[in-house]
Amino acid sequence: MTEDVLIAAETIGKRFPLPQGLMSRLSGEPAPAVHALNGVSFEIRRGETLGVVGESGCGKSTLARCLVRLHECDEGRILFEGQDIATLAGPARRTFNRRVQMIFQDPYSSLNPRMKVRRILGEALSVHRMRSPANIPARITELLELVRLNPDAADRYPHEFSGGQRQRIGIARALAVEPEVLVADELVSALDVSVQAQVVNLLLDLQERLHLTVIFVAHDLRLVRHISHRVAVMYLGKVVETGPTEQLFSAPRHPYTRALLDAAPELNPAHRSRTVAARGELPSPINLPKGCLFHTRCPHAFDRCRTERPVLSPRGPAHEAACHLTDFGKPEAKT
Repeated sequence: MTEDVLIAAETIGKRFPLPQGLMSRLSGEPAPAVHALNGVSFEIRRGETLGVVGESGCGKSTLARCLVRLHECDEGRILFEGQDIATLAGPARRTFNRRVQMIFQDPYSSLNPRMKVRRILGEALSVHRMRSPANIPARITELLELVRLNPDAADRYPHEFSGGQRQRIGIARALAVEPEVLVADELVSALDVSVQAQVVNLLLDLQERLHLTVIFVAHDLRLVRHISHRVAVMYLGKVVETGPTEQLFSAPRHPYTRALLDAAPELNPAHRSRTVAARGELPSPINLPKGCLFHTRCPHAFDRCRTERPVLSPRGPAHEAACHLTDFGKPEAKT
């Protein structure tokens, strides 16, 4: 792991057990479980934005929660500055919690409706001892101005704000403890389209001003392309492709990435693809397909895909894909 790598995930797995019936227990059948993450590996470099994309149910939010230790991994490990975060305890765990903060998807439920904004922000400042009690009011004003809210917002309750304003308060709460990493889980998915751009541009401005590292989890490819330096594409709890944003969008090297791009809305009818990129429904995460997880929907699948699970392998500068079709998406040679 190079020095500029801040966070590294190494084949992490996460399962959520399901209730098991009496007959299945008596017959000795293994307990069913949702396989949310299945050997996820990637690296996040200091100061960059990594976009994480995929269909609903592919494990994006579970991954985000594992990165901040709201969920513990069942397999593999997550390294922060080279240290396994699962081993952190006491003051070290507290420091990690301060340095890596999460912004939640739903601004309507992530803020305590019984607390005014002043108390919401002041609680984070006092718990982590970021300021002396006398300096907390001034810092609250600074935080509100940082996310472009008026100082008088401190004396109002969350229900008195719009969705976009509430999400700004959530960002201010995360910034209160002066983190180095922000994990944004579907930051703008609950907001109107007109408000989404404002919040995303605010995040870009904050990243530049505060030198933040950002993990941006989303399903909107347009937003991911706008905000990210690199992109990781997830399918059924596994990263199937990762690479620089423009390189991945212009020349995807995995059929699932191609399917996502082809499914994105296109305003110009002449540019709309008629190729079937992915067929059928997303398989159940309880009973994962053997071999390549995408082979049940891939129009290019062949025998090897049904028996052997591919691993991420180089497909260009800083570009990797988990596909047995080594030449998929490769530009044709000019003659």
